[in-house]
Amino acid sequence: MSMDDFLLYVFCLVDDEVQALFREGRLRQRGPAPTLADSEVITIELVGEFLGLDRDKAAFAHFRRYHLDAFPRLAQITRTTFARQAANLWWVKRSLQEHLAKRLTAGDPRWLVDSVPVYACQFRRGGFCRRFAGEAAFGKDFVAQQTFYGFRLHLRVSPEGIIEALELAAANVAEIHLVAELSPPPGSVGLGDRNYWNPRAWEELAAEGVRLLAPFRMKSKDPDPVRSRRLNRKRWMIETVIGQLAERLHVKRTWARDLWHLCHRILRKVLCHTVAAYLNVLLGRPPLEFDGLLEE
Repeated sequence: MSMDDFLLYVFCLVDDEVQALFREGRLRQRGPAPTLADSEVITIELVGEFLGLDRDKAAFAHFRRYHLDAFPRLAQITRTTFARQAANLWWVKRSLQEHLAKRLTAGDPRWLVDSVPVYACQFRRGGFCRRFAGEAAFGKDFVAQQTFYGFRLHLRVSPEGIIEALELAAANVAEIHLVAELSPPPGSVGLGDRNYWNPRAWEELAAEGVRLLAPFRMKSKDPDPVRSRRLNRKRWMIETVIGQLAERLHVKRTWARDLWHLCHRILRKVLCHTVAAYLNVLLGRPPLEFDGLLEE
């Protein structure tokens, strides 16, 4: 679709869903209405993320220069006002992402789990980086085969590639320990990679009615390699999702000055991914077929 159509689709989706979610109350309990509507701010953020404009400054400048006809009130506010309003809407974006994900998955009891590194800074600066001091840690980027300093974004994803839950933790926290934080529903079955092999943790999850499967921890000593290969083949969908987050939405290089803003910007990227998948479904396309959704 054209850029104008894409903007219209995203705005209508965001505006309709926000009004439906908060039908019984206003987003703001006091004060005047903002100059730029909240749905317009969220639309600019999401389309900006899809275009690779993942910083407020870049998105604000781009839309003010090329799409002022679609958002005329953007000329009446400053970049600081835009960025502040966008950050304060984090809880609206969280509710919107959860709502759209539930609608797309329709209660499917199957899910996949994995994590993606989020760098806080370059590795050589990790030992004396003041940003996220006491919050970030050193960990292993298994794809790049290198150590990094930062966090890991843990994801629970449906078999169709819809992100159902996310949790950010320091890079040195074991992946298996974050599964419960992703709130898998009782009666559901999940699948992870070899890092999730932990029978003791599985028992704790089973007590909550959750079953987790994973290949044997050590490939060289795997007692049932056929089973492990079969499980690994079923994980391609979450690897595709992580690839899109890393390459198209640049989640591994998310820039922020503090943890609160980092969490908000990661949430924005996840919501962008969910909205793009939702639009694909509306158009009768595969959920994760982002290429071709927007004409170049």
